[in-house]
Amino acid sequence: MKRALDILVLSDLHLGTYGCRARELSRYLRSVKPAMVILNGDIIDIWQFKKSYFPKSHMQVLKRLLKLASKVPVYYITGNHDEALRRYSPTTLGNLRLVDRLALTIEGERYWFFHGDIFDASMKHAKWLAKLGGTGYDLLIRINTLVNWALERMGRPRMSFSRKIKQSVKRAVAYIGDFEEAAATIAVHEGFDHVVCGHIHQPQMRRVELPKGSVNYMNSGDWIEHLSALEYANGRWSIYMHEEALKEAAARPVRSTYRSAEPALA
Repeated sequence: MKRALDILVLSDLHLGTYGCRARELSRYLRSVKPAMVILNGDIIDIWQFKKSYFPKSHMQVLKRLLKLASKVPVYYITGNHDEALRRYSPTTLGNLRLVDRLALTIEGERYWFFHGDIFDASMKHAKWLAKLGGTGYDLLIRINTLVNWALERMGRPRMSFSRKIKQSVKRAVAYIGDFEEAAATIAVHEGFDHVVCGHIHQPQMRRVELPKGSVNYMNSGDWIEHLSALEYANGRWSIYMHEEALKEAAARPVRSTYRSAEPALA
């Protein structure tokens, strides 16, 4: 039985790279029945795209997303790794809508969805450096994949190199905090009650208090390390973590009640 969702938010799938956990994502997509899907950037990794590498499992994910688009609204928000699509934004093809950002008004509260790369200094001032970092990250994930393959065969749990680095390096921890604060600050300035991002691969839901107001910040994480998504159902937001799904780990809810509402593009 598929779980009914009012809204499903996914980001940072990075289809076309070795790190993408497409098989797990495909199983997840088969388990849910969303009334709306928001793809919040870096869905297809055009930066790292190679004609020689786009496995069947990655194509299955694309087919499932297109199948959803034949039935329900699907919003594809551009990110930095699929920024080549921005020249075509905004575009509408049936239920599939390509945009750079998205605003929804739900029960009188304003939501702002965007990928978040606008806050990345390396994106704004040295794109070549950001792409070099992307290549290094992909190499790290490939090495990590081989290590996990060996660990699984020895009956030992998987491990994430990049997650350990992010948690142990102070600058990485500070960057995540700065990103969340920057997103919240702009959202408050623009009059939004909620801001939803991707980009930093860090699933999160928290209330950010600022001198000029407060906002609910959410991030859908990724399908490389965290295998996470944001789900909205029965008036509650929650973070879905694929590895913990059988444990039915409950995430902290945020305020709002969804009713069928036609979203307005920001």
